[in-house]
Parts: sequence; C-alpha cells; structure tokens
Amino acid sequence: MNPIDQLRAARPAHLGDVPVDERTRAAELSHAMAGPRPARRRRGIVRPAWGLSLAGAATAVTAVAVVVSGTGGTTPRAPADPHPGTPSVASSVAQGSPGPQVRLSARDILLAAAKQADRQPDEPAAYWHTASVRRTLFKVEGGGYTVVDQERSEGWTPYAPGGQQWGRSQPLGVRPAGPDDEAAWRQAGSPEEVGVLVPGKKVAAKLSTAPGAARTSHADLVEGDKVFWLGRNVTMKDLRGLPSDPAALRAWLLRSYEGHGTESSDPQSADAWLFDVTAGLITDMPVTPQVRGAAFRMLADLDAVEVAEDVTDAEGRTGTAVTIDERTKVKATDKDVSGVLRKRLIFDRATGGALAYENVVVQPGGLFADFAPGTVWNSDVVLEAGWTDDKPGS
Repeated sequence: MNPIDQLRAARPAHLGDVPVDERTRAAELSHAMAGPRPARRRRGIVRPAWGLSLAGAATAVTAVAVVVSGTGGTTPRAPADPHPGTPSVASSVAQGSPGPQVRLSARDILLAAAKQADRQPDEPAAYWHTASVRRTLFKVEGGGYTVVDQERSEGWTPYAPGGQQWGRSQPLGVRPAGPDDEAAWRQAGSPEEVGVLVPGKKVAAKLSTAPGAARTSHADLVEGDKVFWLGRNVTMKDLRGLPSDPAALRAWLLRSYEGHGTESSDPQSADAWLFDVTAGLITDMPVTPQVRGAAFRMLADLDAVEVAEDVTDAEGRTGTAVTIDERTKVKATDKDVSGVLRKRLIFDRATGGALAYENVVVQPGGLFADFAPGTVWNSDVVLEAGWTDDKPGS
C-alpha cells in the first residue's frame, strides 16, 4: 500500500471524504513516515490527542516507515555512531536537542522512574484529556533552508462506554528552523507562504507562516466502547484492568504481536514492537499508576534500550530519555531506501510522566536523507495528560 492509500485508510470515518488541506497532508506524510507512534490508528477510531498509540485520530496520522530492526521506542531508529551528543540541527529547528548520550544504567534509571510513576494520583473523571504539539521539519523547495511546521492537538476520551471521542487540532504555522534558516528566509523576502518538499510527492506543499483556525471533530466510540489501540482495539475497562506485574503486562501485550510493525507488515522484533506499544501506553493512555510503573519496569528488561540524561525537548523542558535505534526502510521511486532513526521517549524522572516523543536522525537516508545526524526530525511534546470533567471542545 502506498503512502497516500495508507493515509486515506487511516482517516477517521466521521470525516468522510472531505478535502485535506496541504499543511495537514504534508505533516501527515512526513511525520507518519517516521512512524512516531506505537500504535496503529485503525479506521473508525478517533485518536484522542497526541497518541503514540491511540487508534484513529482527530488528525489522522499513520506510519509508513518499514521497521527492519531495532528495539524499543515509539517508532524507527537504529545503528551508526552519531549519538545525540552530536551538534543538532534540531536544537535550532524544533527547539529540541538530542542531548548528551550519557552511558548510564538504563535499568536502574527506569526502575527509579517506575517507583515515581507508582506514586502518582489517579482519580478518573468524565474524560481523559490530552494536549500536545507536533513539530515536523521540511526542506523548502529551491530555498536551501529548513522550516519547522507546528500543530497543536487535543483529545477527550470518555471514561464511560457509549460516549463520543472529541478531537481538536490547530496549525500553528511554519517558521525558519534556526538562525541560518531565518537569514535565508528573510533574504527570500520573508514569504508568508513557502513550498516544502514532502517525501514521495513530486509537487511541493504550500504551507503558511500564519496560524490556522482550530478544527474540532467528534465521533461515536467504535463498537460503542473501543477507545485506544494497544496491539488491538481496547476498551477503557481493558486499559484500567491491565496487569501491574511487568512480566504479566509483557505477556498481555505480546498476545497481539504478529512479527511485524505496529503500522506495517514489515518484520519487527518483539522487543522493538514492545518498545513502540509501551511508549504509547506511557505517554497518553489512561492506565493506572501501577501499570505505568510496570511499563517502565518492562522497558528496563529490554537489552537494546539506552538512557540519556539532561535531554531537552522542543518546549525547553529537561528530562531523561529512554532510546532505541532502528533502521527504517521505505520504497521510494523504483528502489528501497533506508536510514537509521533513534526513537526517543523523554520523561520526567520525578513523576514518571512523559514529556515528549522524538525521532532523531542517526544515519541519514531515505525520507530523512537531507537532515544531518543529530537532527530532531519530528517530535510530539505532551502539554497535558489527565482526567477532567470539563466539556470536550470547550
């Protein structure tokens, strides 16, 4: 299935066949191809908020990258040595920084995070609410510089079955990625609209530097009670009843593992698959604190993960990152091309709460061939995640 077909299949059913604007299509193609989310957005399920693993979406995004190897994370990444200590284009581009790849005991740090996660309050309310900002890098057509596109998303998932999921998205506009890019943009006359190169498309997408209008959507829950995708479509009752023992949680999740990626039929190791799905569970799912703690303990048992401290996300917040490198492979034109991305889940060690999920270029190639090692190609930062009785969309 080609990228356009995959995007079409992932589009929430309630949106029908209404046209998709160029900004949304461009962001979906590039970000989705990086595979930054450990959960397939099944057609018909509204994805509440940032969703490293929600099903469906207020803003439909699907992963196209073919994961060939790796372990852990929320999407693709792999070998080579450009560790995040390399000067990053991303620090100026998406206000994120690969950060120093400090060689620490991943297990000890993750176990400590698990203890903090266990202690967080948990008082279910009418809706699980999340808010996030997605940032994606694009090269400007013929301009020789880079811009970062930004979009804010919110989601409301009902606690009780039979309700509706709500989503809201708003384009925040593109801006030059860094000082050199801004100088090039100004030299070009500070255009209010730029044409960006989208992987797999021959025609550049036109994106505005001005914020767009917020769009709100809603839909009935699939089958009346399915709210998220966690290897399979699950209910709120399923999520709240997940086992808090890491071994039991691993077994529960692996019942849905079929040897391939969460969003493709390409081979993926069990550890890499677990990293993808678990990152989504930690970032935006309304599981109990004990289950979130178990998820960290499960990650601590994956041999391929590494931990880096003092990593800054695109909002300027500093946290600890658990990472996994993975080679991605996509079919471009008439041949397969590949590169290596680092999947990076940044979290707050004091609470065990997720701060951001990022794709960092390790080895340029394929869809991210134009970005230097160390570049944060795209990111999602978590602004809010918690229970609320406030009316959706208000």
